[in-house]
Amino acid sequence: MRGQREDTEPTSVAPEAPKETTARPRKRKADVAIYLQDLDEEVAEMTRKKQRDCELVWSPDAGYKSPHRWIPTPDQEEYQSVTLINAGFPHYNFTNIFATPVHCAPLPALCWASKDVVWSNMLEKDKTYTRDVHVMEKHPHLQPKMRAILLDWLMEVSEVYKLHRETYHLAQDYFDRFMATQTNVFKSTLQLIGITCLFIAAKVEEMYPPKVHQFAYVTDEACTEEEILSMEIIIMKELKWSLSPQTPISWLNVYMQVAYLKETDDLLIPRYPQATFTQIAELLDLCMLDVHCLEFSNGILAASALFHFSSLELVENVSALKRVEVEECVRWMVPFAMALREVGGLPMKTFTGIPADDMHNIQSHAPYLTWLDKAYSYQDVELECHGSCSVPSGILTPPLSSEKTEELDRVDTTVLKIKPRMQTASPQQHPPK
Repeated sequence: MRGQREDTEPTSVAPEAPKETTARPRKRKADVAIYLQDLDEEVAEMTRKKQRDCELVWSPDAGYKSPHRWIPTPDQEEYQSVTLINAGFPHYNFTNIFATPVHCAPLPALCWASKDVVWSNMLEKDKTYTRDVHVMEKHPHLQPKMRAILLDWLMEVSEVYKLHRETYHLAQDYFDRFMATQTNVFKSTLQLIGITCLFIAAKVEEMYPPKVHQFAYVTDEACTEEEILSMEIIIMKELKWSLSPQTPISWLNVYMQVAYLKETDDLLIPRYPQATFTQIAELLDLCMLDVHCLEFSNGILAASALFHFSSLELVENVSALKRVEVEECVRWMVPFAMALREVGGLPMKTFTGIPADDMHNIQSHAPYLTWLDKAYSYQDVELECHGSCSVPSGILTPPLSSEKTEELDRVDTTVLKIKPRMQTASPQQHPPK
């Protein structure tokens, strides 16, 4: 009976259905197996196809090299650059996204970025954030002296609220660029524009910026909080939200850091003497009260100020600028350097609640308007005196390297000593110590 059941059970099922259900999946698997290729064989076939296409397009008779040879490999001894002409595309113009800067980057090798890219971005900002030297001509109701008075007052406000130098220089940049977009601004509106620019700069730069009511308070009720907030919107729209220029004080910080940098130091940690930085910043603050400072880029202004405290060789080493590029600005800055030398500068101020390593970055106020008048009295005389020479000798230039002391942070009362990171002068002119 058991054997009969085994023989009769298959006959009880529909005869054709199992055959159809088992045959179709097998057929699909067979079809898939036919069209699927091995992955290694597919890659090899694609590689051979590309090689055949290149051989057809890049004929050796035409004098062109295979594109595969442009890719540098470790076994190649030298790398040959590809230009549009030898590549066979004379009618197309491509933008090189890895363009090197116009000047050789004086920065050391960086572990967090390419020094050429960083330097190129800094130079590009100097070109992007343009200023108009004829800005005061657009406002017949204003005088250049009014601009100097306003900026001097902004420095005083910055010192009261312990704002950084970068904050003040940002505010000055906002003010000059905003005034270049306007016409016929009256004297009564000048203070509102200035304090609003400082309000914007504080929110951009400071970690804990003062409140809007504090900026309104220092105007002695001349500007209300509502007026400052309304002017803020106007200024931001006119500046098209371009609020990150490379200011002269930021350029000076880079130059000083490169000058005192050693191979083992970190570029982001300042190593220069604070007193030296403060006195060079005073020269920058003084000369930038003059509206003619808008003729020069921020990088050249900082390099020219550094020149009056060091030497031309150091300026060339830390800024990658040539003699002809700083010549005009250096000569223009001579009367201001003379006025600063006569007063001897002021000792570095201390501020409560500010760390010692950040003290030099706080914007301080000095009798800049008095120094400015003194500089104007020297201006005509000095230009005639140095008219024959290409670059006048630095008014505050230290003695030769053979006479310098080994102590970097030692500052004389009349001259400042900066030891350059690199020496390019010949041994005959500057004998080693």
